[in-house]
Amino acid sequence: MSELLKQIATCIEFGKVNQASPYPPQMRGQEGADELTRKALEEGIAPAQILEEGLVSAMAVVGQKFSENKIFVPQMLLSAKAMNAAMVHLKKFFSSGEVTKKGTVIMGTVMGDLHDIGKNLCAMMIEGSGYEVIDLGVDVKPEQFAEKLKEHPGACIGVSALLTTTMVNIELVVKAVRAVDPACKVIVGGAPLNTDFAKKVGADFYGRDPQADIDYLHSLSA
Repeated sequence: MSELLKQIATCIEFGKVNQASPYPPQMRGQEGADELTRKALEEGIAPAQILEEGLVSAMAVVGQKFSENKIFVPQMLLSAKAMNAAMVHLKKFFSSGEVTKKGTVIMGTVMGDLHDIGKNLCAMMIEGSGYEVIDLGVDVKPEQFAEKLKEHPGACIGVSALLTTTMVNIELVVKAVRAVDPACKVIVGGAPLNTDFAKKVGADFYGRDPQADIDYLHSLSA
């Protein structure tokens, strides 16, 4: 791996967004993921290589640290912010086909629920792992998931809920998307959910954290 890609990975792991960012203190004044990704492209490093060796590798480390309780949500959000700063420079290569996406994930918080921090964090982590993420936002009706799936055949569905009163609506989402594609994979997540609930409503997987979601997505194409 080139030194520049190592620097990008370090910036993402520790949440160094750009040169103006004061965080982390030990990297104050240094170039961040924003400037270094732009520099890597200018030096002719392939976008796909930047994605895999700079972003995906770093987010895998971040996800593992989070799973092991070595870092927490604030640090993860900073890493995701740095990753997004790098992705700004790479997204055009996704649309051009120069960088092949690993898959598409349609995500949203279930109908009746306006909480989005967990969903947003998962979306950023999944995108940083090489997937296209279509974020429908919050309070998403089952038919909205279904309609978007029609536009993106073969996509996976990611549904979150934080309120126990909205958990029941996840089953409606599962039924709606399976009516469009019986083989559609549905991932569910959120504090009150668990694996037993996922099985009960017919979902394929319960993601306890973003890294678990990513590992499951990777397993689908293994």
